Amino acid sequence: MSDEFVVFTLMAVFGLAVGSFLNVVAYRVPINRSVLRPRSACPACAVDISPRDNIPVVSWLVLRGKCRACGDKISPRYLFVEGATAAAFTITTAVVGLEWVLPAFLWFVSVTIVLILTDIDHKLIPNRILYPGIVVGMVLLVAGGFADGGATDVGRAMLGGAAYFIALLVVALAAPTGGFGFGDVKLAILLGLFTGYLGWGQIAVAFFFAFLAGGVFSMLLLVTGIKGRKDAIPFGPYLVFGAYLAIAWGDQILDWYLA
Repeated sequence: MSDEFVVFTLMAVFGLAVGSFLNVVAYRVPINRSVLRPRSACPACAVDISPRDNIPVVSWLVLRGKCRACGDKISPRYLFVEGATAAAFTITTAVVGLEWVLPAFLWFVSVTIVLILTDIDHKLIPNRILYPGIVVGMVLLVAGGFADGGATDVGRAMLGGAAYFIALLVVALAAPTGGFGFGDVKLAILLGLFTGYLGWGQIAVAFFFAFLAGGVFSMLLLVTGIKGRKDAIPFGPYLVFGAYLAIAWGDQILDWYLA
């Protein structure tokens, strides 16, 4: 058994556990409930979920997506978020490597997954998640970056956060009223920090693919009738998608484009 296999397996298991908690955060924070109390319970019958039924992915599969107490269906979203977080942690570890800066990028993944969920559910990027996400992410990025000997990268990350914020602020001011939320503009600080740490080109890739994906998928939603012209379409998930793409494959995309 190789060391890489062990590391990736541990990261996947860690991601499953974190993903379970992210589900709680995304559900409770927008409705101003504590993420610690009370214990998780079935939305239908209000019976507390026992520890054996709260094992990420496994419990959902064993129970076939139903509450043990009342038999009501449990959304497969819990399963998806836990699995997606496990996959994201594993991929992030493969991309970043076992560097001191890795915890910062795992934090970034966790925060952005929650923000994707809250933006989809409530058209909201909560300050209670975003502000601590930025501050803690910045501290971890600076500490990890200096420990890895990347003082230049840290400086570029700070400038990147400011640059991406200004770029989206200009877009928001130029867009029609209500067409672009200020939450997206503030989210750009977090995205600019982490894409900027890797390079200025990564910020450009993140910006381009966020708007490309947002435009394409919004058009599909309108054409298929899923959304109407007056319906609000959250843009945060597309911004995060662009950042993920830039972090994972930014160098390859830039090399392809420049070639």
